[in-house]
Amino acid sequence: MTADSPAARPARTAPRTAGGTANSAPGAAGSARRTVLLRGGTVHSPADPFATAMLVEGDRVAWVGSEGAADGFADAGTVDEVVHLEGALVTPAFTDAHVHLTATGLALTGLDLSGATGLPDALARIRAHAAARPADRVLIGQGYDESGWPEGRPPARAELDEAAGGRPLYLTRVDVHSAAVSTALLDLVPGIAGRDGYADGEPLIRDAHHAVRRAAYAAMSPAQRAAAQGAALDRAAAVGIGSVHECAGPDISGEDDFAALLALAAERPGPRVTGYWGEAVTGPEDARRIRELGAFGAAGDFCADGSLGSRTAHLTQPYADGPGHYGNGYLGAAAVAAHVAACTEAGLQAGFHAIGDAAVAAVVDGVRAAAERVGLDRVRALRHRVEHAEMLTPETVAGFAELALTASVQPAFDAAWGGEEGMYARRLGPERARTLNPYAALLRAGVPLALGSDAPVTPLDPWRAVQAAAFHRTPEHRISARAAFTAHTRGGWRAVGRDDAGVLVPGAPADYAVWAAGDLVVQVPDERIANWSTDPRSGTPGLPDLTPGAELPVCLRTVVAGNTVHAGPIG
Repeated sequence: MTADSPAARPARTAPRTAGGTANSAPGAAGSARRTVLLRGGTVHSPADPFATAMLVEGDRVAWVGSEGAADGFADAGTVDEVVHLEGALVTPAFTDAHVHLTATGLALTGLDLSGATGLPDALARIRAHAAARPADRVLIGQGYDESGWPEGRPPARAELDEAAGGRPLYLTRVDVHSAAVSTALLDLVPGIAGRDGYADGEPLIRDAHHAVRRAAYAAMSPAQRAAAQGAALDRAAAVGIGSVHECAGPDISGEDDFAALLALAAERPGPRVTGYWGEAVTGPEDARRIRELGAFGAAGDFCADGSLGSRTAHLTQPYADGPGHYGNGYLGAAAVAAHVAACTEAGLQAGFHAIGDAAVAAVVDGVRAAAERVGLDRVRALRHRVEHAEMLTPETVAGFAELALTASVQPAFDAAWGGEEGMYARRLGPERARTLNPYAALLRAGVPLALGSDAPVTPLDPWRAVQAAAFHRTPEHRISARAAFTAHTRGGWRAVGRDDAGVLVPGAPADYAVWAAGDLVVQVPDERIANWSTDPRSGTPGLPDLTPGAELPVCLRTVVAGNTVHAGPIG
């Protein structure tokens, strides 16, 4: 891919452009209103399924079409830059609908145990990290998963004390719903032994976990936090992500972290950051405070329960590997109803984290009760959302459709933990595990999907997420690659009330990515459909081959509101 830029042509100036969500605006890089013509590739657009070129004026898509028309634009002398795609694919930039940017950045810049092969390897990595960071007041790591280790257990506190050299260490499990910590970190939280979720020598859960997380994040320096957040945004841009939904809250990262992230995002050209704050709203004052924080909604990780890996997801039947244990329900239907009703009255989007079937049912029952109180049409209009929504039943799927709830889901969870011998099967038994993440049933019911990663739980890797949805470990839950791609692009914009974005058509925001990709195909779960829809005469825009084992696309460029935020290897 090459570019020609007529240096002598005077630059045209435009005002700073709004970011398209309540709290995100590309900053100084939006200073020049330029016209860019991309040509000689494939443009994924419903406006023209055979488009090879696209014209961008400032922060908007102006036109998509064929090479013949592109010649006219190039010859007219009104184009500031011509990008020769050399066969590359142009798509809308991805939206990751659920991230935790500070934690993601800390994993990128620091201690990531997701690849640890066992307990000795994990402890060795902690020692190496501690030795490399002598000035850090607190050591923070993430990603351990003892369920795949030969030892079958997390690090003991004494082992962490030794590996961290006596310093405070906060180490989250891969699902981020429990943490192993050192004694020095516990010493920073007075009364920790009396908090709910504390068991001597065991990983912390519930309130005890939240307390040590607050202490660990408070001990970070502003420079350490800014470096982590910047690294996460850089990684997002490098993999073709133009927008992220930050799921913050008082028990996740704290107000200072949230404010610092939104301020940093406002100074950068992208990716865009839409912030959610997961805290209860009981009336207008609470809603006003949520808005003053810069949040788009009172949603995200406002937890109705925990996670399956930590056995804190709330179930209607006990865990298969924890007899008599049903997990933890943090919000009942009455609390859900109060929150949704108050948010709806304030015109504020609400939402919840819900994974177990009991938690999902409580959310559906609560939203239905709120609709009876304030009106179904008003509830539906705000597109309230549910994060994860893994253990669904036919009744709760129907409830999502009835109430117009957005399912903000993470297909990489199934890729990591699904299957007959995965973590889901160990926690729930194979029969219940096969019911998880039923994306096809959600789409058949008309439930809108928004795809994300929950990074750092799973990596920022959007094509891998689309692949995981299209090749779900449970075949009946698979959806077409096109449906998954739409959920990971347009779906994230629709989740924030924007129906005009996440697609390359005239007038849409110029948020796009350029990819080195192989042959384009149309992939659906049923091969009988694929046989006709891959015919060029069908006019169905193709996507890269996402068959497991195939080489996934490589991002060459990411553009947000007309501004290049990532430029990878080209040519």
